[in-house]
Amino acid sequence: MKLSLRRVRSVAYKEYKHILRDPFTLIVALVLPLVFVGMFGFVIDLDYKHMRVFVRDNDQTSVSRRFLQEVASSGYFDLTPVHGQLQADKALGRNDSPALMIIRSGFGKNVRAGDPAKPGQVQLLADGTDNVQAGIMGTYMQGVLQKANAVFMRANAESAGAAQAPASLIRSRFLFNPELNSRWFIVPALSTIIIGLLAIVLTALTVAKEWENSSMELLLSTPVRPAEIVLGKLIPYFLLTFFDILIVFALAIYVFHIPFLGSFLLYMLACGVYITGALALGLVISVVTRQQQAAIQFAFAVGLLPSFIFSGFMFPIENMPAFFQYFTALFPQRWFLLISRTVFLSDAAPVTLAAAFAGIGLFAAVMIVLAVKKFKTDVEP
Repeated sequence: MKLSLRRVRSVAYKEYKHILRDPFTLIVALVLPLVFVGMFGFVIDLDYKHMRVFVRDNDQTSVSRRFLQEVASSGYFDLTPVHGQLQADKALGRNDSPALMIIRSGFGKNVRAGDPAKPGQVQLLADGTDNVQAGIMGTYMQGVLQKANAVFMRANAESAGAAQAPASLIRSRFLFNPELNSRWFIVPALSTIIIGLLAIVLTALTVAKEWENSSMELLLSTPVRPAEIVLGKLIPYFLLTFFDILIVFALAIYVFHIPFLGSFLLYMLACGVYITGALALGLVISVVTRQQQAAIQFAFAVGLLPSFIFSGFMFPIENMPAFFQYFTALFPQRWFLLISRTVFLSDAAPVTLAAAFAGIGLFAAVMIVLAVKKFKTDVEP
């Protein structure tokens, strides 16, 4: 018996009518992306700003005051002056600030001299209980110090009658995300979590619900083949989830003002392949469990954990042990997140993303075959 497009269309139409009659499915499909994008997009911000720092200026010169102005103008630090060691110790003991910055005596004299062997010394004491904030604070402070050094070097060169600062000054430029805005990094990756989870949940419930309602036996009594059932159930949910992709894309562009520099067709193609694999995975879960409660639990476990842990969304894959770096290759979330961020923020050539497309394509093919096989086992025990 060959694959019949008419039977596939009939199953798809039945599933379409079922979606229209089920308000829960429509609410999940249409409201969940808006809630997730709003929650993650506005709440998650990896940029630390206005960190309160106590300052003890033991130099009290115009150079030290100019340096503090440069630190405050960065927007990363809110400086609060303290006087004397006792007041500084009390402030740190009360945990009123995550750091104390001490400008050593002779700071201005050493800066004016410009002797690399005797630089102006600044000490930063950071609270290590929050190691993430302490590390980011140290990185930010290094950047501010480089900026201040450039200002002082130009001032020294001008006072000495030189035309410009030394040519050895290093100038940094960040490509694709010049401001290092974490929202540009997070929002393009939200489609990996939202769409992946949504697709898995929607199809994980469909077959399990029919088994619980005893309507699956009616479908299995017809001449419809397992492959036709799988394709017929995938088509309406594919269209519904693809509409959610467009919603997330519009929110990223028009609400969060994320630049889109890549190929729109390439991005839509990646979304289509990723959605297909996620929907097929949901069908596999639904066929195996046959119970809605178990299916929804498996769907959230399979949809959320890989998205957060093994995709690179929160934890860089390069920092993982070698085994887990290879292990993440099994999850399509890793590959689609790479495609999403790359296509959004850079006009990358398709060959650059060939491995990522192969990853999500292989996963989709395996899931579809597995879903058909499991359906065949149930139809013909």
